[in-house]
Amino acid sequence: MTFTAEQAKAAFPDEVVTNAVTRLVKVPGLDKPVALITLDNGHDHTRPNTFGPQGLVSLNAAIDTAFAAEPAAIAVTGKPFIFAVGADLSGVEAVADPALAREIAQTGHDVFRRLTETEIPTFGFINGAVMGGGLELALSCHYRTLSENTAAIAFPEVFLGLFPGWGGTQLLPNLIGPDAAVTVIIENALAQNKMLKVAQAAELGIVDEVFGSADYLEQSLLWLAKVVNGEITPARREIDRGAGWDAAIGRAKAIVDGRTKGASPGATKAVELLELARENDLDRGYAAETDGLAELLMDDTLRAGLYSFNLVNKRAKRPAGAPDKSLARKVNKVGIVGAGLMASQMALLFVRRLKVPVVLTDVDQERVDKGVSYVHGEIDKLLAKKRVSPDGANRLKALVTGSLDKAAFADADFVIEAVFEELGVKQKVFADLEQYVSPEAILATNTSSLSITAMASELKHPERVVGFHFFNPVAVMPLLEIVRAEKTDDAALATAFALGKQLKKSSVLVKDASAFVVNRLLLRFLGEVLVTVDEGTPFEVADKALEPLGLPMTPLTLMQLVGPAIALHVGETLHEAFPDRFTVSENLDRFVKAGKKGVWQWDDKGNATVDPEVDELWQRGDSPSTSEQVRDRALAAIAEEIRIMLDEGVVAEAQDIDLCLILGAGWPFWLGGITPYLDRAGVSAKVNGKPFLAPGVASVPLS
Repeated sequence: MTFTAEQAKAAFPDEVVTNAVTRLVKVPGLDKPVALITLDNGHDHTRPNTFGPQGLVSLNAAIDTAFAAEPAAIAVTGKPFIFAVGADLSGVEAVADPALAREIAQTGHDVFRRLTETEIPTFGFINGAVMGGGLELALSCHYRTLSENTAAIAFPEVFLGLFPGWGGTQLLPNLIGPDAAVTVIIENALAQNKMLKVAQAAELGIVDEVFGSADYLEQSLLWLAKVVNGEITPARREIDRGAGWDAAIGRAKAIVDGRTKGASPGATKAVELLELARENDLDRGYAAETDGLAELLMDDTLRAGLYSFNLVNKRAKRPAGAPDKSLARKVNKVGIVGAGLMASQMALLFVRRLKVPVVLTDVDQERVDKGVSYVHGEIDKLLAKKRVSPDGANRLKALVTGSLDKAAFADADFVIEAVFEELGVKQKVFADLEQYVSPEAILATNTSSLSITAMASELKHPERVVGFHFFNPVAVMPLLEIVRAEKTDDAALATAFALGKQLKKSSVLVKDASAFVVNRLLLRFLGEVLVTVDEGTPFEVADKALEPLGLPMTPLTLMQLVGPAIALHVGETLHEAFPDRFTVSENLDRFVKAGKKGVWQWDDKGNATVDPEVDELWQRGDSPSTSEQVRDRALAAIAEEIRIMLDEGVVAEAQDIDLCLILGAGWPFWLGGITPYLDRAGVSAKVNGKPFLAPGVASVPLS
């Protein structure tokens, strides 16, 4: 092994060390004891086991002790509820020495591989959360069992801009097949770090057996004895190393190209390593992993990914500026004004998460019935997928009702409107509601751009009005912009944050300013792109301008998803607020009035071309830009707008804007947030004269 104990401590002096302790356990049916290695960092389940240099040294010593005992088998397990979740990222992001980066990469292989190559049967007893390097440790064992209550199973590395570098890219495809490995390592990671369920891990063949949590260790040891004695031979899949492998790599390349546009070196390297795994040569495969990991540990991409990870997993859990949670009121009933698609999606989320009565209202019974029917239908779909029980489905459906009489809101604690995006309409809705609800009931709006202060201006109790802005689709998008109007009090705000947490959303406190954060920035960006089209830039050139960033969708695809009419409406709102920076394209206005939904039309093979009617409709100048010029203008516009937003106090800090775009607009993790990206690219300094973040804040070296 590369590290000594002294070197490991010197390398990561602040490491939260996961110690590995070996004890010998007598198991019925075995003449020799089992060497059981337990991983434990001394903290409860809120601080999972991780591996830094000192943890790897400890595990290596525990394996030495196990080998010396000449046991019947060796098993590795974790502390209660946690197996291990990978490398100690807090230490890894501080690595500045290429030699140290290589040592870290090599040491993981050196230690884990001992469990693979020994003739003593080795077992991974996965008793809880297992991700990244923890899953690689389990895969390094000959056999694996899994506790049925394990909540997190994944390889998140590609999500962070890395790849599984301690054996994962070589071991997994040779265990479960290349196509399944592509799903776990690449597809799930690039789908917002999608986790495997226990049943999926078993079905894929990642684990050999699943046991109940109550007596998991005892059952695992008894199963181990049967394997050692030859009574059980766990099945192993036949691996297709020909056409099947070719197809899997083709799919992997398509996913990476589609989701990252080549902007994530970790994803690209993962594909290369999965292709190399076809040879099933651990010497070559592990050497390639070590080389790749040593290189990426020194790359900006890792630090960018870790910055994003820390935002989502730390800052999002402690929203800046949120009032004391003790001020929050209980919500035992929810009212929703409106029964359209957005309102119905909200109703489904509220009833699923809160399990309290939810009542919808609208202007006529037909719309109310349609909204309630939608929610009931979605619950039936959950039942068909066995995500709720029959009794659970019946209870949820019984909680969702509709009424034309707003008196049904009299005992509601939280009422949210989702009606037409027009200030006068929303003011009237709130004025009507105030006649029926209690003075303590929170009145919330899902507006995407209008002034909440203006909405509440004529009310007797404007202090209980709050912005509660979901993103579409409601069930999927994790961001919730919580907006404080001029008179919103702490109790209303605290209730909104508590409710957001119950809904399992990440909430960010936003000042009451036009279009808040995400829509304001997206419309500034989209507006700049459309201006270049108006000037004469071809649609194809403008739309591909930001492709090198690996954004989830192009500007014109985004406009089509949002809806041109909505984009136009929000753009008009922003133009009214900030006429010097937000223009309203006359072409877009004609586009919307013509009933057009998008610029592109597709043939049978999925190839996109500009709709001839749109091409004819759009009046263009004679000053086209190149893709690079469009990109420079769009990024400069965003940098300017972010600086203005921070000066206005729209959010507490630049990190909150980064969090909003990651969670609300799909800004890629591996780019590390919009502000550090603009800093690294030199755009911040060029446009604003200084970077957004102080050196080190984003854990990304600034250009």
